[in-house]
Amino acid sequence: MITKVLSASLAAILMMSMAPAEEEGRELYTNGVIDLGIVVRDLDQSAKFYTEVVGLKEVNGFKVPGKVTGDFGLTDNQDVTARVFVAVDAAGKPASKLKMMAFPKAQGKKPDQEFIHSTLGVSYLTLFVTDMDAVMIRLKKAGVKTLGKTPASIGGPNFLTVFRDPDGNFIELIGPSKKGG
Repeated sequence: MITKVLSASLAAILMMSMAPAEEEGRELYTNGVIDLGIVVRDLDQSAKFYTEVVGLKEVNGFKVPGKVTGDFGLTDNQDVTARVFVAVDAAGKPASKLKMMAFPKAQGKKPDQEFIHSTLGVSYLTLFVTDMDAVMIRLKKAGVKTLGKTPASIGGPNFLTVFRDPDGNFIELIGPSKKGG
């Protein structure tokens, strides 16, 4: 009897010790893309900013009735209209999505966005661009002011530019200067 118990215990221990090794070989996610949802004050204004200034491409969005969003625990039964934007890479392939929505009947409170460390949570978006000079022309044309001493060299051909969206959220762009510095 003791031998059977010890054998069963030993088998259980061996199986438990093998489980993590088997799990390590499996991927947890179906893809490596992270989509981000952002609540904005004015959906049309933000959509215009993210397409015309930031250069994202709008793709098919979606609507979800308030009953469903309430059942999911996401809202207090507020209807959701989400507009979806993607950054298309140099090969023409979109990856991560920015899902943008507004709640005119239930305006949220604006967080302290003086600095990226002022509020807990998502603090900024980073996008990698192919031509910082073209981005700077686009920002200037739109009247967008960059923050700090940006664009600034971050080594090699790459520069970093930081600015804010219409709700004060930080956007960080990283990419080369085609002029060479």
